Amino acid sequence: MGRLVFLGCIAYLVVGIGQLVVGTVMEPMVEAYGIKYGDGGQLVMNQFLGGLVGIMLAPWLMGLIGKKPLLLSALGVMAVAEIIYSLHPSWGVMLTAAPFAGFGFGTTEAVVGSFIIGSALGNANVAMSRVEVFFGVGALLMPFAGAALISSGHWISAFTVVGVLAALAMVMWLVYWPKILDRPKENVAHAAAELSKMPNRGRVLIVLAACSMFFAVYVGFEMSFVHYLPSLLVKNNGLSESTASLSLSLFWGAMALGRVVSGQAADRWGGGTYMLVTCISAAILFIIMGGLDSTWATFTLTFLAGLAMSGMFAIALVFANRAVPGMTERTTSLLMAFGGIGGALLPKLTGWFLDENGVGATWWLFAGYAVLMLGVIIWALLSAKLLERARSRSGSVGVSA
Repeated sequence: MGRLVFLGCIAYLVVGIGQLVVGTVMEPMVEAYGIKYGDGGQLVMNQFLGGLVGIMLAPWLMGLIGKKPLLLSALGVMAVAEIIYSLHPSWGVMLTAAPFAGFGFGTTEAVVGSFIIGSALGNANVAMSRVEVFFGVGALLMPFAGAALISSGHWISAFTVVGVLAALAMVMWLVYWPKILDRPKENVAHAAAELSKMPNRGRVLIVLAACSMFFAVYVGFEMSFVHYLPSLLVKNNGLSESTASLSLSLFWGAMALGRVVSGQAADRWGGGTYMLVTCISAAILFIIMGGLDSTWATFTLTFLAGLAMSGMFAIALVFANRAVPGMTERTTSLLMAFGGIGGALLPKLTGWFLDENGVGATWWLFAGYAVLMLGVIIWALLSAKLLERARSRSGSVGVSA
């Protein structure tokens, strides 16, 4: 299990770096290609649509070609796509390569996430939070590297860094493949049949719908914020491009710090309580952020928002799998797929909104996303509570979230 968590950390480190690279270099990229922010949002959207395809196909591909070939292929595709980015091709080629990069990111994240949750069992909160720490570390490091590359005029080399790291991760998984993953995999077809037969399946589907919507809003919100935060600071606060990109390090540094303790906090409070408290905190912080123009206030609130949002992804994933037990690969793939939908659509919407309405309105758009996220998690928690009560009345065996 230790080797699996270690390699999972490496994979999530690369995915974290890769998913942030476009946002880090968004400002110089927009200038170099002579495009609008909405066009930059299209690149993000294409990347996430590719991730969505990878996430949705992951359970089927795992059954078709096996766990190891699928993960190694995903990392390889990611590496090739990032190298293509680094060659500074035409914008059309960039948009064409984006779905392949996204396929690598999405498939890697979904497959490794299902590996960890399926193998960690009762320690899933802690194990997933530990792996997510390295996603945050990767996202933390990218702005520093990007700022240095932007300052030196070599911003395009940021894509080379991601490509090389993806190739190294592929080699590590190939050489040190965890034997724990060679045991018989979850039978997805059997899990689907069990869902159709299980008591309270209507309530189960409502819980899955609520959790899926949460992932769509959360991932879309997070990706919108990190992709456009530097541009907002350049336009509104007059910061240089390289300095503005460092603002992402505050957010992801807070993410990494929060994820160190989020698993233990969720185990102590309960996953549902943890999600409610953190979503309320995020909503308050972004509402305050919308009404302030101070650079230092924005930096401080960005750091606090990172702490509040740090454990949401991992804890919500474990929460949903415990609410609907026995379908780990299928549930993980479904939730990440909806995350991919949100990650594709909301950054595109945000880029268009920024072009049309300006910086001030975009800050309030972020506040709106945070409030929507709070509303969705309340729906998910109430739905899970109703399902738990229905199981208790019918004598079904449930798993505490």
